[in-house]
Amino acid sequence: MSDFYFQAIVYLIAAVISVPLAKKLGLGSVLGYLLAGAAIGPFAFGFIGSEGEDIMHFAEFGVAIMLFLVGLELDLSRLWKMRNSILGFGGTQVIATAALITLIASVVGVDLKSSIAIGFTFSLSSTAIALQILNEKGYMTNDAGVKSFSVLLFQDIAVIPMLALFPLLATIGVASNHSSSASWIAGYPIWVQTMALFASFGIMVTAGRFLLRPILRIVAKTEIRELFTAAALLLVIASAVFMTKMGLSPALGTFMAGILLAGSEYRHELESDIEPFKGLLLGLFFIAVGASLNFQLIGENPGTVASIVFALIFVKFIVMFSLGRIFKMSYDNNIIFSSVLAQGGEFAFVLFSFSVQNGILDQATVAPLIASVAISMAFTPIIMLFNERVILPYIGVPETQKREADKIEEKGSVIIAGFGSFGNIIGRFLRANGVLPTVLDNDPDRVDLLRKLGLKVYYGDATRLDLLKKAGAAKARIIILAMDDPEKNIEIAGHIKKHFPKLTILSRALHRPDAYKLLELGVKHVYRHTLDTSLRVGVDALTLLGNRGFQAHRAAQSFRNRDESALRDLSKLKHDSKDYLNQARQVIRDLEKVMLKEAETKDLFKDIGWDSESLRVDVLKNYPK
Repeated sequence: MSDFYFQAIVYLIAAVISVPLAKKLGLGSVLGYLLAGAAIGPFAFGFIGSEGEDIMHFAEFGVAIMLFLVGLELDLSRLWKMRNSILGFGGTQVIATAALITLIASVVGVDLKSSIAIGFTFSLSSTAIALQILNEKGYMTNDAGVKSFSVLLFQDIAVIPMLALFPLLATIGVASNHSSSASWIAGYPIWVQTMALFASFGIMVTAGRFLLRPILRIVAKTEIRELFTAAALLLVIASAVFMTKMGLSPALGTFMAGILLAGSEYRHELESDIEPFKGLLLGLFFIAVGASLNFQLIGENPGTVASIVFALIFVKFIVMFSLGRIFKMSYDNNIIFSSVLAQGGEFAFVLFSFSVQNGILDQATVAPLIASVAISMAFTPIIMLFNERVILPYIGVPETQKREADKIEEKGSVIIAGFGSFGNIIGRFLRANGVLPTVLDNDPDRVDLLRKLGLKVYYGDATRLDLLKKAGAAKARIIILAMDDPEKNIEIAGHIKKHFPKLTILSRALHRPDAYKLLELGVKHVYRHTLDTSLRVGVDALTLLGNRGFQAHRAAQSFRNRDESALRDLSKLKHDSKDYLNQARQVIRDLEKVMLKEAETKDLFKDIGWDSESLRVDVLKNYPK
C-alpha cells in the first residue's frame, strides 16, 4: 500500500510541476504531461518502475471516457449527416496511409503479412492527443477541427475490422494458440467471431434503448447526486468491459454508449459528472505514454527509431495534406489538420500487442515500433507549436482564431448572453428604461453590425466560464440567457448555478423540453419562445370576433398563469411517459374547464353570440373522462 501512495505522489508532483511550466512556455498541457512521464519513467530517473505498463492499461480508461463524452455530443442523426465526411476523409486516409506504409515496409525487407499489420496500425492517429490539442487551441469548430474529428471517428471504428483481419494474417499454428486470450470468442472459427462482433453491436443498441435509460431514470428519481455519478461510471466501465470481452476496443464500447445516450434527457448531467474523471485520467494516460519511452532501446538503435519516426510523420502528413487539397481545404486549416494527425495512435499499443499474440510480428520487431509511436505522439505538440509560431503567421490564421474575445470594460447589474432578434429587443427595452446591460454575443458579423448601429456589444462565447467572470457575473444581479441555440442556454445555466449561485437567471426556451431542462437545473424564470406571441395572436383573434379587449387580455393572463403552473408540475413527470401523458391530458381538460367557466362568468361569449353552455359541452366531449 505504501508503494501505491508513493507512486500516486510521484505522478501528481510530476504533473503539478511540468504542466504549468509547459503552459507558461507555450508548449501546451499535453507536452507537459509527456515530459513529466519521460522524466519519472523507468528509463530516466526511475521514480516509477516497470509497472508503468499496468498504469498504461489503467490510464487508457481516460481515453475511453473521452470517447464516451464525444459520443454524447453525437446522436445517430448527426452521425448520419457526417457520413460523407467520415467515410470520405476517414476511409480514404486509413486506406491510403496503410497502403503506402505497407509498401515502404515491404521495400525495406519486411514480409508482406507483417507489412500489412504495420501499415494498418500506423494509419491510426492519437484521438486523445489530437482532440486535446484542438480543444486547447480552439480549432474544434473550424474546418480543421471538423475534418480531424471525422478522420479520428472513422479510425476508432476501423479498429474493429483490423482486429478481425489480423488473425487472418497469422500462421495457422500460432493462431490456434490465441484461445488463451481473455476474449469470450477467442479460439472460435473466424466466421463465428465475425458474427459475434456484429451481434455485440446489436446487443449494445438494444441495451441502450431498452435498458440504460430506464436504469438512469430510476437512479435519477433518488435525487442522490453521487449515486448518479456512480451509475455513470458503471455505464462507462461496463460498456468498455463488454467490448473487451468481445475482442474489441474498450474505447469503442464507451463511444457507442455515448452515442446511444446522446439524445437522452440525462446527457448534460452525464457530461458534468464524468468530465472531472476524463481530465484526470487523460493526464495520467499522457504521463504513462511519456514513461513508456524506452531510452535504452532508443540509445541502442537511434538511427532505426529516428527513421521510423520521421517516415511515420512524413508519410501521414503527406497523405493528410493531399486529402485536404482534394477536399478543397484552405491552406491554414489543412496545415493544422495534417499536423495534428501525423502521429501514431494509442490503439497502436493494443494492435502491436495483438500482432505479437497472433504471431504476425515478433517482440524484437515491435519494440522499436512502439517506441516510435510514443515519440511521434510526444512530437505532435512541438509540431503544432512550430506551425503556430512559424508557418501560420505567413499563410494566415484560421478564421475562428483571428478574433479573440473582447476586453470587457464595464460590468453592469444585468448581463445578456446572446443579442440576436430575441436578446436585441430585451437589450433595447432595458436601455430605454435606464438599465445598461453587459451584452455578450459570439457572432462576429452581428457584433460588428450592432456596433455600427450604436449598440455596445462584446464579442465572446458566453458558455466560457472565464468570460462570464470577466463580464462581472460574480457581482451582477441578473443574467438573461437569450442565445439562439437552446443547448447553449442550458449549458450557461449549469455554469451559473454551479459557480454563481446568487445570480438570478432569466432564460429563453424554444420548446417545452428546453424549459424542462432549465427547470431541472433550478432556473425559476423560464420564458418559452412562442408563448407570449401565441397568446397575443389569440387575444387579437378574440378581439376581432367582437370581444372586449380588456376581457381578452385578462383571459390571456389567466391562461398564462395556469399554463406556467402546469409546466412546473409536468416537468416532474417528464421521465415517465405514461404518467406524463395522463397528467398532460388532465391538465388540458382542467384548464379549458376553468377558462370556460371564467369566460361564462365574465360574459365573454355573449357579446359574440355564442352559447357558453353548448360550447363547454362541445369542448369537453373531445376529452376522455
